[in-house]
Formats: sequence, structure tokens, C-alpha cells
Amino acid sequence: MSSKNIHIIGGGLAGCEAAHQISKFGIKTFLYEMRPKVSTEVHKTNLLAELVCSNSFRSDDKFYNAVGVLHEELRLSDSLVMKAADNTRIPAGSALAVDREKFSKFIDREIRNNPHIELVNQEITSIKSFKKQQIIVATGPLTSHNFSKVINKLIEEEPLDFFDAIAPIVYKDSINMDIAWKQSRYDKGDGDDYINCPLTKDEYYDLLNTISKAPKIEFKKFENTPYFEGCMPIEEMIRRGPETLRFGPLKPVGLTNPYSKIKPYAVVQLRQDNKIGTLFNMVGFQTKMKHSVQKEVLQKIPALKDAKFARLGGLHRNTFINSPKLLDDSMRLNKNKDIYFAGQITGVEGYVESCAIGNLVGRIAAHDNLKIKFKNPPDETAHGSLIKHITRNANPRTFQPMNINFGLMCSINHLECRNLRGKERKKCIATKAINSFVKWIKT
Repeated sequence: MSSKNIHIIGGGLAGCEAAHQISKFGIKTFLYEMRPKVSTEVHKTNLLAELVCSNSFRSDDKFYNAVGVLHEELRLSDSLVMKAADNTRIPAGSALAVDREKFSKFIDREIRNNPHIELVNQEITSIKSFKKQQIIVATGPLTSHNFSKVINKLIEEEPLDFFDAIAPIVYKDSINMDIAWKQSRYDKGDGDDYINCPLTKDEYYDLLNTISKAPKIEFKKFENTPYFEGCMPIEEMIRRGPETLRFGPLKPVGLTNPYSKIKPYAVVQLRQDNKIGTLFNMVGFQTKMKHSVQKEVLQKIPALKDAKFARLGGLHRNTFINSPKLLDDSMRLNKNKDIYFAGQITGVEGYVESCAIGNLVGRIAAHDNLKIKFKNPPDETAHGSLIKHITRNANPRTFQPMNINFGLMCSINHLECRNLRGKERKKCIATKAINSFVKWIKT
């Protein structure tokens, strides 16, 4: 047992996961969340771990997808976030999607009922009172303006920024199911986990033209800030070429329209967003159109002609630090070993990636607190490859947010997988990663 406390700033996925992992060591943890006293431009509730963008944790395939491997490693870690996701899961083909409200309520309840965690609803504007105590900064991509100033002083440089976008959410009973139909691409999952809204060639180009002409949200102050490739606004995809969407989120492959023998030119897919199936979000339809025109534009999609929207799309600025330049192998600030960084602010992108770094940083901080040596997961694991990428392998001059992928996991320890190709190679890397993680977690 330790008499020294740990302070976590930020009640998102990474902060909650770190607090949960630390609590298992019997260490008193203070978790600071500024909401509801201070809100953000995108949060809608006062719950911890609110999902402000998609409700999908992406692929749950642990054999052929690197994200699925990370899911499995988190489950092996007794992850609070994965436990919440599994308990609030909703149909989404081979993906892991959750009822976002039930998910956040699950985590909020677990954190509040944990005797080792004290939740403090307060915006931190200075860390002077935490002198010589362990601090985990997990404020995420929506770090407040006041605390951004604190980070700037700590790292002695400006944090990096990028734009992130949000897709609209539609009420299911307002979708015209005489035009749309339920089917997963290639009949994955239960085979009917998505609602498909078909477009003819003329309808597709009419929609693109309307979107292109619609007034957009502008951020002149940050006009040089790049967009994150994994959450690109639909307007930016259209700018890259008129066929970009047809080969991206609106691709018509793997789907059969039961109402017509003519193959759709493009298909807008909707994915279930809550447990009872009353809300569906528009997959890949992140947008920066102004709210005043969004409804009119989106109703150009025939199946959504009379659609009612629970939430319109939007654009917000995300913040991350130059981790390979600023952090050591244990996610501690090079200039102050009592300060750790966790989650998306470190330059990982995605819910599970953020959770994974929170998982590791919580364990690292707990070990440091108890003066026990900690060894990072092997490089061939998803966790190990992520932390190595953001602290060592990434180029500080070109550092950008990164999702987990098999490219990061291809270490020298995967020599036996190199002669394999395609799915067999992925399965080899995935199996080796999980087996290696099992051995590591037992220690």
C-alpha cells in the first residue's frame, strides 16, 4: 500500500481506464473532470467517458484486424472500457458498436462506486498544488483553453492540432424503409446490422453538388490545421475527386437492393447508435456544413427525404503533443518524471487506442508509486507497438495522430510471419501478439 496519491486530469476513456487500473493496486486516486462546471462545444451530458464522435470501436476481429487484437489485449487486461463496451454492445456487423448513453453510464457508475477513486468535478488551471505528486494528463483532444496554457508551459512549446468531424444521427422511424433496406456489407455479423440508402448516378452527383455549394463552418484562426485522415469531413473527400466517396464510405459493393435489379451507384449506410435501435448514425458522413443547411442537404438522399435528426454533424479542433520528442518510454515528461500523459493527447487516434494508453499509463504510474519496476508489453503486441511508436519510432518533425495497424506491429519478432501473405500473414501476427500479451500480463 502507498501513502502517496495519484492525480488524473481528465475523465474520458484514458483517464477512467487509468484510474481503474491504478485502483487495483489499492492506491488512492483523484480523478478531475471539469464537466459539468465547464463544458465543451461537443459534449452533451455530464457523464464520464462520453463518446462525442462515433459509437463504434471498429472491428472486433481478433485474428484479421489490428483493432480486434487491441480489443482482445484490453479484455485480457481487465479493461473497464472494454467491459463497458461488451455490456452495452449493439448490432454492427463485425464491428463493436455500443449504445453511447448506456456505455458512459456504465463507466460513470463504476468509477463513482470505486472506493479507491475520488471524482472531483473541477477544471484544473494550475498544477502548482500537485508539487512532487504524480499527475496523469488525460485531458484528451478537447483540452480546455485554460489547461492548454498549463501544458504549453510544461512542454515549452505549442501543442499540435488537427480538425475532427462528427456525423449526423437520424431517428430510425423517419427513414423510408420502402427505399432503404437492412443488410451488412457481405452479410457480416447478423447480416442486417446496417440500413442502406441507395443512390442512382444522378442522385449521387446531385448530392455532391449540393454539399459542395452548402455554407461551411470556418475556423480562420486555425486555417492551417490539418484534418485527421481517419475522420475526414465529407466535404474534404469530395474535394479529392467526385468518385472518392464511391470508393470509400459510400461504396456500393457487397450489398443487394431487394427493391431493384439495378445496382446502386452509391450507398449511404446507417449504423445503429443505441441499444433499442431508435437512433442510427450516418457512417462516414462527418460534415462541416452549417447546421442551418444540413437537414435540407441530407434530405436529398431519397430514403432520408423526411428524416428527422437527433444530432447534426459538426467540426471541432483536437489537440495532441509531440510525444516522440517530449515523453520517455514510460509516457513520462522528459523534464518532469512525475508527470505522465495518456490517451489521445499523446497522439494516438481512436477510442481503443486511447484506452490502451490509459491502461498502460495507469499500470506504469502505479508501479512507480510503489517503487516496483515495470516492463512495457513486448513490441509485437498491439499495446507494445503503440507505445513504442509514439515514444520512439515516430518522426517528431512529421508526427501525426495514428491508429493501431499491422504495420506498427511488424517487428523483428514476426520473422516467421514475413513469408506469409494476405489474411494468413495477419492471422500469424495477430496470434503471436495475443500469445505474447498473455505471457506479459501474467507477470
